Amino acid sequence: MGGRNGSKPRPDNVNLPPAVYRGLQRPLRAHSKPGCTPSPFLNSSHPLVITLLGPTASGKTALALEIAERLDLPVINVDSRQLYQEMDLGTAKPTAEQQARVPHHLLDLRAPDQPITLQEFQAEANPCINRELEQRGVALLVGGSGLYLKALTSGLQPPAVPPQQQLRQQLTALGQSICHPLLQAADPEAAAKIAPADAVRTQRALEVLYASGQPMSRQATATPPPWRVLELGLNPDNLRQRIQQRTEQLYRDGLVEETRRLSERYGTDLPLLQTIGYGEALQVLAGSLTPAEAVRITSQRTRQFAKRQRTWFRRQHNPHWLPDPATLTDVMTLIEQHLR
Repeated sequence: MGGRNGSKPRPDNVNLPPAVYRGLQRPLRAHSKPGCTPSPFLNSSHPLVITLLGPTASGKTALALEIAERLDLPVINVDSRQLYQEMDLGTAKPTAEQQARVPHHLLDLRAPDQPITLQEFQAEANPCINRELEQRGVALLVGGSGLYLKALTSGLQPPAVPPQQQLRQQLTALGQSICHPLLQAADPEAAAKIAPADAVRTQRALEVLYASGQPMSRQATATPPPWRVLELGLNPDNLRQRIQQRTEQLYRDGLVEETRRLSERYGTDLPLLQTIGYGEALQVLAGSLTPAEAVRITSQRTRQFAKRQRTWFRRQHNPHWLPDPATLTDVMTLIEQHLR
């Protein structure tokens, strides 16, 4: 017997949220493998969080949009630099057109001179995830910030130390070349997980140490959340070429001008302006690098960062690594298996 308005009946054994059920009923788009249709006979007894992870420039944004459209889900951002307003090109933030295709959460939370701690991020992210799970039974996380992903999916509970503005000013004045060795001496375990150029996380680890008297690495605990996790990983073979192409495009699109606006508003000592791309663009503005040199160095730093991301994902996560190239059909097959 058909449903209302002549729709197909929903199987009695299905306990899937209506929004996700409707998404799974949609036919696959033309670019997916022909002949593959999603099965409606799915059963989800527990909420599911889908996490799409991978190194920078691996294609997460494009695939996330397809997944989100397919399942009628918003994208929940887990990229630590995309949390900040006005930092668009240098962070490869989804464009206005991409954000118009599906809703995005956890973008542009604060101004760049107002650092967000991991605990503060969790306070924003967890309610967002829980709302989606209550409404739909499924949530979609997308990003390459390994620690932030691990904190959400494993229930990591970082130290509850509020920001120390005066201390941060002093650490900024000292410079990252001094701060990271300080952290290595005081908390080598934390320092090993933080890139030498990552001033924001270095300052936070030192902040926790000086404010509490205990290394951050000894204070973190974990309480696993009450939902299942499906981790999907991207790791394309041509990542080096993708990084080079994206770097060149960022500079063509106006990274130097974006950096100029940020430096004029927040000052050149802003820690986020020392991160990949922005640091080189600052040197272009100062006349110490040519645009071509900046592209080369940015690409090199990005490759180094991608290598660290890959190492983190191998050691800290257990994703289903998608085929290269990954298709929506590959993703939907895994999602359906975990919703049964």
